[in-house]
Amino acid sequence: MSLTSRCIQYPEMDKLKAIFHKIKPFLNKYLITIVVFLAFIIFVDENNVIRRVNYELKIRELKQEIRHYRKLSEESESKLNKLHSSDAELERVAREDYLMKKPNEDVFIVE
Repeated sequence: MSLTSRCIQYPEMDKLKAIFHKIKPFLNKYLITIVVFLAFIIFVDENNVIRRVNYELKIRELKQEIRHYRKLSEESESKLNKLHSSDAELERVAREDYLMKKPNEDVFIVE
């Protein structure tokens, strides 16, 4: 009886050996170093890629909010300029928005 006849053959092990022999030329210290460095940069570092993407999304959202409030500010500024420039506009806003009246008038609110 020889030594090979006593050993049990595992076909899965042969597949794993074939895969290992295919990737063995790529498993050198430089490639391993690069892979570890990239994994560190992507997942572990204080300024990792995931956090940077979240920051970019937050910046985009805040810029949109800034545009919205600038538009509101411009509208309010134009209304204020109208109020300062015209007494009729000032009287209209006072009567409609604040329900003000002249001393000899009666105000009726119709809804």
